[in-house]
Order: sequence, then structure tokens, then C-alpha cells
Amino acid sequence: MSTSPRMPSAFGEETTSYGGMLYHQPELVGIYAKLYSQFWSHGVLDQPTKEVVRLRNARTIDCGY
Repeated sequence: MSTSPRMPSAFGEETTSYGGMLYHQPELVGIYAKLYSQFWSHGVLDQPTKEVVRLRNARTIDCGY
């Protein structure tokens, strides 16, 4: 998979970033932040396991972040 942006930046000529993509739908930013926080701070998996999964997924999709 490519790390090339699939959408233009919501901020004009600035480089597209992960956070910038969310700003195409500003009403979703707060909802996403809460969900993301809950995902990483709660659940049945411990933090090291979550981190291994995150890294594996990033490598699988050739994530540049």
C-alpha cells in the first residue's frame, strides 16, 4: 500500500497529514478523539500488545507516521 494521500489537505496547500484528513469533517474530530482515547486506555489487551499490533499494522500498510 502507498502512503500517498488519497484526499487533498483541508488546509489549502499544506501537506496532507493524518490529523488534517479529519478536518474535512470537523464535527467528527471530537468524537474520533474520544473513541481513540478509549481504545488505547481501556480494553482486554494490555498496552504492550496494543503497541505490537499498531506497529505491525503500520508496517503492513507502509504507514509513514
